[in-house]
Parts: sequence; structure tokens; C-alpha cells
Amino acid sequence: MALNVSSEIYHLSGVIVHTPGPELSWVQPGMKHELLFDDIIFEVHAREEHLDMLAVFKTIMKDPTQVYEIRALFRQCFEQKEAREYFIDELIKTFPSLPLSLVRTELEALEPSDLLLWTIEGSDSFSKHMFSLSRLRKPSGLASDNRLRALANIPIHPIPNLLFTRDLAAVIGNQIILSRAATPARLRESILMDTLVHYHPLFHPVRNSIIQLPAEQSIEGGDILVASEKLILVGISERSSFAGVLKAAESLMTGGVETILAIDIPKQRSSMHLDTIFTFASEYECVIYPPVFQNKANNVVALRKQDDQIVVESRYHIKEALEEFTGREYTFISCGGNERVQQEREQWTDGANVFALAPGVIMGYDRNTYTFKALEEHGYTYLKTHEFLEEYGNNNYDWSKHKSTNNKIAIGFEGHELCRGRGGARCMTLPIQRTPSPT
Repeated sequence: MALNVSSEIYHLSGVIVHTPGPELSWVQPGMKHELLFDDIIFEVHAREEHLDMLAVFKTIMKDPTQVYEIRALFRQCFEQKEAREYFIDELIKTFPSLPLSLVRTELEALEPSDLLLWTIEGSDSFSKHMFSLSRLRKPSGLASDNRLRALANIPIHPIPNLLFTRDLAAVIGNQIILSRAATPARLRESILMDTLVHYHPLFHPVRNSIIQLPAEQSIEGGDILVASEKLILVGISERSSFAGVLKAAESLMTGGVETILAIDIPKQRSSMHLDTIFTFASEYECVIYPPVFQNKANNVVALRKQDDQIVVESRYHIKEALEEFTGREYTFISCGGNERVQQEREQWTDGANVFALAPGVIMGYDRNTYTFKALEEHGYTYLKTHEFLEEYGNNNYDWSKHKSTNNKIAIGFEGHELCRGRGGARCMTLPIQRTPSPT
């Protein structure tokens, strides 16, 4: 499979997701803020909501087998001894305060599935799992049990944010940026993704085009939007540093990117990434959070390469800059409609975080009713997930017909549990291939 993403809105042909698993049920109220959650999530309902979203993906995509579950990819990757050793080495280097070097032998001896369980679900889940296994072992297995008990006693929290695969990396053209998480709670995810890209055969096509930042710099995939093969938007947020953007720009501009628009956004929880307040819906439309983009100016700089140096130029407004470097006129559709109180409420529940499956075919949480009304006013037909599947699920879905102004679709899916994690449809997807519309 060739990995290539040259637009936010081209037809989705390959995507990496993580359907919620037991890691959510191991998040206790006392640790939720440390793990970047505002609330605890009910695993069963969150999984059902996520699977509804994936049902739409598989209807629209040409090949539904190219919806890849990241846990399965990790499991396949860990079948390689070299991959497990690389992962453990990186863990030990990244978390020097944990006595991981003392249990290196035990980590290396774990079955791939057990190493993955310990990594994703944490030490409490691992302890319960190993206790269940020990009851099935013969007495000769007691020495092994003692070593595993030592491993289980190292306090490792679960990583519930794995749900948001978008933040782990970004495929841009035929290059891939490996995100460097800004918070300790997500560093294990960064190491997992690093290992996956370097060792899983799915990523062989981009193995020589990996962009990786040094430890002191950060960038996360939710801040990276691909406007075109030549233009990238990057948010300077609480999670992505300007230094990280500059470092990534050096490599991106050797791969065909001509301009990077760096947008300074509020450094706060509600706007942790650019895609929480700005996303693309069609070739000429974006969904935005108005209080940031209608009232704030002089918060954009254009990075371009001239004479082997990166030149930084200021721009007055994101819409002006976007139109300048694409040659298109854009319509900004308001998350939450026209009323400030609804804009704030629906941005909090990811109304601006829509995900394009094809030009003019987008998904978002159905609870953001004012956002969907605004989309309807701009020519979108609103369908709930079950309505879309009833109409298109048994047919050969022709996604290209929805490119026209009169056939755009906005699909709403339930996210009453998922939205507690502070991420929408775009946050929960890592596209690795998009196919341009036929001419």
C-alpha cells in the first residue's frame, strides 16, 4: 500500500484507528487529570459509538480492510524481536525515574500480546491478567510468576488517549512526521508509534522519509492540517512548539511542501490543537470556531524556503493567507452557528472537529446540532449514522457524486461517551492514504 496524503478532503483510502478498549476502564477518577481527561468514560458505550463511526468509514472507503486497528498493528510489530528490543530501549531512556532497566529481562521475555497489554492497559490490568494466568500454571511456573510480579509492581498508568490516533503522526505527501508528545501521559504512545513506523511493513514505503524531532521539541498530529501537497497548516498550541514546527519544516520543504502557515492559537485546554477549532469540510469550506478566527488577527506567519533558508513572513488573517497560497476563495462555517453561547458549548464538544471522508462528505458528533444547522445552510444534507447506512450500506457507494454543491453530506454519529475524552472524529483518525477525485 502506497502511503500518501496530499489533502484533508481527498477520498479516504487508508486510515489507522483505535477502537476503545479496557484501558478506558482502568482510568480512576483520581488519575483522570494526569491522563488528560476531564471525566471517566464508560468503555462499552464508547466502543459502540466508535464502531458506528467505523461502519460509515467502511461503507465509503473502496476497501474496508484498510481501516487498520492500531492495537493489531502493534501486536504484529511486536512479533519481531528487534522491534520489542527497540521499544524497551526507548522506554528505559524516556522514563529514567522508573526502574525499568531492572526488569528488562522480564519485559523481553513477555509474549507480544502481554507486553502490549502492560504498555496500553497499565500495571493494574497486567497484574490481574498475570494472576489469572498463574492459576492455570503448574508449580514449575512459580519462579516465572515471581519475576512477572516484580514487573507488575512498577506503577504504569493506562494510556487512554491512544483513542486519538491523529496525534501520533501525520502523513504529508509521501513523508511522515512522528509526533513528539508534549506531555508525559502520552510519551508511551509516541514510543509505540516510533516503533511501529520503523518496524511494521505497512510503513515500508515511508521508511526513508521519516521526520522525527529531538526530545526537547514537540509537535502533535492534531496541529497539522494538509491543505494541499504544497501547503501545510500547523497550530502553535499548548502541545506543539514553534521550534518543533521549524525543525519539521526543514524536512518537509525537501519533500515538496512550499509553504507552512503557522497559526498561533490560545494555549488552553479547550483549544489544545488547531483541529479543535479549525477543520476542512470541502475544497472550499472550513468549519471554524468564530471567537478565535473572526476576531483575532496577526496570528499567522508563513514559512517559505528561499536560497536554502527558511523565511518567516507575517500574515494578517488565516483566511487571507489560505486564499493567497491556494488561489481559492474559502467559506468559513461557524461551529455552533451564530450565537456565542452555542459556539462555546459546541466547540467544547468538538463541533469544529469534523472529519472529511471525501470532498463534501464529513462526520461529526450529532450532539452539535447548531453546527449541523449551519452546515445545512451551506448546502449539506444532514444524516444520522443509521440513516446514512440504511440508504447507502447495501449499495455500491459512489462517493464522487457528493463533490458537487448540491450533494454534500454531513453525517452525525453519537459521541456522548467519546466526547468526554475531548476529541472528535478527526482526532480519532490517522489517515495514511487519500485518493484524489477523478477528473
